[in-house]
Amino acid sequence: MGVGKSITRVDAYEKVTGGAKYTADLEPKGLLVAKVVRSTIANGVVKGFDLEEALKVPGVVKIVTCFDVPDIEFPTPGHPWSVETAHQDVSDRKLLNTRVRVYGDDIAAVVAEDEVAANRAARLIKVEYEEYEPMITVEAAMAEGATTLHEEKPDNVLAHSSFIVGDGPYAEAIKGEDVVEIDRLYKTQCVQHCHIETPISFAYMEKDRIIVTTSTQIPHIVRRVISQALGIPFGRIRVIKPYIGGGFGNKQEVLYEPLNAFLTTQVGGRGVLLEISREETFACTRVRHPINFQIKAAVRKDGTLVARKMEAYSNQGGYASHGHAIVANAVNEFKQIYHDEKTLESDAYTVYTNMSTGGAMRGYGIPQAAYAAECMADDLAAAIHMDPLEFRLKNCMPEGYVDPHTHVVCNTYGLKECIKKGREFIHWDEKRKEYADQTGPVRKGIGMAIFSYKTGVYPISLETASCRMVLNQDGTMQLQMGATEIGQGADTVFTQMAAETVGITEDKINVISTQDTDLAPFDTGAYASRQTYVSGKAIKKCGIEFKERILDYAAYMLERNADTLNLVNNVIVDSSTGEKLLDMAELSLTAFYSLDRSVHITSEATSHCKENTFATGVCFAEVEVDMPLGKIEVKNIVNVHDSGILINPKLAEAQVHGGMSMGLGYALSEELLFDKSGRALNDNLLDYKLPTSMDTPDLHVQFVELDDPTGPFGNKALGEPPAIPVAPAVRNAVLHATGVAVDSLPMDPQKMVAHFKAAELI
Repeated sequence: MGVGKSITRVDAYEKVTGGAKYTADLEPKGLLVAKVVRSTIANGVVKGFDLEEALKVPGVVKIVTCFDVPDIEFPTPGHPWSVETAHQDVSDRKLLNTRVRVYGDDIAAVVAEDEVAANRAARLIKVEYEEYEPMITVEAAMAEGATTLHEEKPDNVLAHSSFIVGDGPYAEAIKGEDVVEIDRLYKTQCVQHCHIETPISFAYMEKDRIIVTTSTQIPHIVRRVISQALGIPFGRIRVIKPYIGGGFGNKQEVLYEPLNAFLTTQVGGRGVLLEISREETFACTRVRHPINFQIKAAVRKDGTLVARKMEAYSNQGGYASHGHAIVANAVNEFKQIYHDEKTLESDAYTVYTNMSTGGAMRGYGIPQAAYAAECMADDLAAAIHMDPLEFRLKNCMPEGYVDPHTHVVCNTYGLKECIKKGREFIHWDEKRKEYADQTGPVRKGIGMAIFSYKTGVYPISLETASCRMVLNQDGTMQLQMGATEIGQGADTVFTQMAAETVGITEDKINVISTQDTDLAPFDTGAYASRQTYVSGKAIKKCGIEFKERILDYAAYMLERNADTLNLVNNVIVDSSTGEKLLDMAELSLTAFYSLDRSVHITSEATSHCKENTFATGVCFAEVEVDMPLGKIEVKNIVNVHDSGILINPKLAEAQVHGGMSMGLGYALSEELLFDKSGRALNDNLLDYKLPTSMDTPDLHVQFVELDDPTGPFGNKALGEPPAIPVAPAVRNAVLHATGVAVDSLPMDPQKMVAHFKAAELI
C-alpha cells in the first residue's frame, strides 16, 4: 500500500476495454457541427466576405465572421492567472481574426446541421484580402522594413531579455586567458505534439450558462479564458474535462473552447461540436518553437569552462501564446546545468513571424536548450581532446546550486550518480576506445547528454492545488482532484499518495477522473511536471486532516484519546501495539447514521506551494551510422534519472519510455516544414515522419532515488525530463562515430548525406 509500489493503473481496465469515456464518447444527440474557415494567406488583412453561395447550402444554421465576434483580445496559454498586470500573459488574438498572421488563421466559422454541410459551406465562402509578404524566419521578421504583425510590437520582437552571471561581459572575461574558443550556431526545428486525440469540444447553454466539454489539460484555466474572451462572468461558464487522449502541452493552451462557447450563444444555446482535424492540429494549433542559439564558449586546456556567451532567437509564429517564457526557460538551462568559472552572458529574443504559433511542448524550451548546451559540451571537449564525460563531471552544476535569479535550490543532487550508473550500463570507457579511429562507410559511436529541470513553475508563477476527500458509508473514500489525468498516470499516483497519508488502501479509494469546474476543487492543471509535486502536497495536507477527523470519530466510538490511535490498512489500531480495534466499515456506517453523533467526514485542503527543486539526469546512446545512406540507427540507449523517490516505479519507467521515444523523433526524423507562403507542407501523419515501433530500439531506464526534502513524498519532476537529453546524446554519438558535428535537427538522411559529403567521408 502507498508510495513506492508498482500497482496497476487505476484506469487500466477502462482504457484497455474501451470503457473510458473521452469527449467524443459523451456527445449528446442533436449537436450542430462547426467548421472553422481558415485564411489562405499567411500575412494580411481580411477586407470582406462573400457568403451568398455558402448560405444556400442546405443545413447551414449560422455563419460567423471575424467582423461579428466581440472586439476583445485575450490570452491563450494555460498559465496561472497573475493579479499583477506586468506578469499577465499577452492578449493578442480574438475569437476570429481580421488581421491574418498565419496561414490557416481563424477568420470565420460555419455552424450546420451536420459535418458535410459545414464543410461544403466553408469551401464556398469567398474572402477578399489585402496581402503582405510572408515572414517565416526570425531574420525576415526582424529585417528593416518588415511588415509589423502586431501594432504594439512594431519591430516584431515580442520580448527581449538578457542577463550576466559572473564577472562581467564575455569578452572581458576571456581577456588574457589562454583558452580554446568555439563559436557555433545550433538550430532546432519546428515539431508538433502529435497527440492521438485531436482538439475536440462541444458546447451548449443551460439556464443562461455555457457548458463546455473539452479535451484539455487545464479545465479551470479554460473557464477563466472563456470568461475573458466573451466578457462574461466566471459563474456563467462550466467546463468539463473527461478522459483525454494525450496533449504533451498542446492542450495546455486554450485553443478553440472560447470560439465554441461563443458559437453556442449564436444559435440559441443549441449544442455545437467543434472538432479540429489532424491537418488543422498540425498547422493551426501549437508547435514547439524553433530556436537558434549562437554560442561562444571558452575553455582551458585542462577542461575548465571559463565563460560562455549566447544569443537565442525563438520563432514565435503569429501569436504570443506562451510568449517569451519558452526561450527564457531555455536560456536558464545554460546556467542551471554548467558552472562557468568567470561569466555567462545571455540574450534571448522571442520574435513574431508568419509561421505556426509556438506554444508549450513537453520540456518547455529545455529540449532546445539541451541540444545546444550538450552539442557545445562535446564540441568543447573535442577541441581540447578531452573525454566528454570527464568534461561534464568537471563542469556540471555543483551540489547545492542556487539559481541567482529565481533562487531555486538544488536540494538533492543525483546527477553524478546518474552519470556513473549510465557509464557502467553502456560500457562507456570500453566503447569510446573500441570505436576510436574507425574507417569504412559504416561506423559506430557512443555519446551522452545531461540535463537539469525545475519542478513546477514557482516562483515565476503561482503554484496552487486543492484536494477533496469524502468518506463513504462503507469505509471507502472518494478522492477528487482539480489536477488532471491526461494519460500520464496521475490518478494512480494520486491514489497511492492518498493511501499512504490516510491509511485506507488503494482498492478502497475511488478517484474521480473527470474534472468539472462546478464540482472539482481548484487546480491549474497538468503541465510543468508539477502534479506529483504540487498537487501531491495538497493530497498530503488534505489526507492528514482527513485522517485526523476519522481518528477523532474513532476516539468517540472507542472512548479513547485520538492520539493513541492510528489508521492502518482500513483498520483503526492501537498506535503503540498495533492491536486491531475498529474496522473502517463499522466506523463510517456509525458516523453517517448514529443517533447520538452523526458526522459526514470530509476534508478539503489547498496547498500554496512556495518551493521548487531541480531534477537531473543523463542519456547515453550508442549508434551505427551508414554514411552513404545517411542512416543513423540507435543500437543501445539508456536514460538515468534523478527524480527523487518514485511514487510508482512501473509508471515512472513508462513515463521515461514515452519521453525517450519523443526524443528519438526529435533527433532523427521529425520536422514540420513550410513553403515560402507559410503553408505547412507535411501536416499529416503520413508525411510528417513520426517514429514508429519499427524505428524504436529497446529503451532502457534506470533511476537514482534521493529523498528530496521539498517533495511531499521526497519526489520531484519526471514527466518532461525524459524527452530532453535524447537528441543531443544521439548527435554526440554520431560525432564520436564520424567526427562530423551536426549543428541542427533533425539528423535525417538527406541532411546527413550532405554533411558526410562536405566532410569528404563519402
